[in-house]
Amino acid sequence: MAIYNLGSINADNVYRVPHLVGPGETLAATGFSQGLGGKGANMSVAAARAAARVFHIGAVGPDGAWASERLLEYGVDTRHIARVDEPTGHANICVDEAGENDIVVFAGANRVITDAMIGAALAEASPGDSFVTQNETSGQAYGAETARKLGLRVIYAAAPFDATAVSAVMAHLDLLVLNAVEAAQLSAQTGSDIGDLPVSDVIVTMGSRGCKWLSRGAETCLFPALDVTPVDTTGAGDTFTGYLIAGLDRGMPMAQAIDLATRAAALMVTRVGTADVIPDLKEIQDMRLG
Repeated sequence: MAIYNLGSINADNVYRVPHLVGPGETLAATGFSQGLGGKGANMSVAAARAAARVFHIGAVGPDGAWASERLLEYGVDTRHIARVDEPTGHANICVDEAGENDIVVFAGANRVITDAMIGAALAEASPGDSFVTQNETSGQAYGAETARKLGLRVIYAAAPFDATAVSAVMAHLDLLVLNAVEAAQLSAQTGSDIGDLPVSDVIVTMGSRGCKWLSRGAETCLFPALDVTPVDTTGAGDTFTGYLIAGLDRGMPMAQAIDLATRAAALMVTRVGTADVIPDLKEIQDMRLG
């Protein structure tokens, strides 16, 4: 099968800092690097490295040819990445000595993706393929609704969190992936427990505490995280989601796909960077963690 990912493409500017900056504080960075990022690009790379066939639906500006080329090098089909007049999106990321981060994102080209671009890409999809999107592009609701009508499995990664964006796609979803903070925010906004949402499957990631899987009509399943020493948590959630979707696309039961994704995320947090350092499937299979 195949995965169609309507997702952001960013240049990630990563600054190593002694601690995360506070209000009004000026802080000297101890290191700097630039690479490919964006939640969408990260997920596409992760799914491709997990041996899935991935089509990325997105946009870059006049300054973004390198990003499309990098995705292609990593095994992602880039035919549906448009060139637009808006600058390519970028993120300024600060990572402290404990591996925690804060991020400021400029959407740029990611927010001028049109319904026509999305429709042209999904016209090539087949029933049973997967469609995934996140809250960093335009066209999320149109993409989810169109994918549902075409018989695709529809997945939403609810980050950066916005209750209105989640509500706009909720009726079309088969799987919702979000972290514990986002889950609490969504519960507060909707007034209902996460397990009561009208979605067949919900996965809540909880960092070092692992994740939980809530499936309609079944007991909640808990999956522990692997014991690793993190150096950079940037992109770990995207790696988890990309590997999860790739596992499902390859026919794995949900529990097996979650185990694969957990191992990928554990290895990812031991590396500094985002899309450029996402591990491949052989590394996951060979790892000796946990």
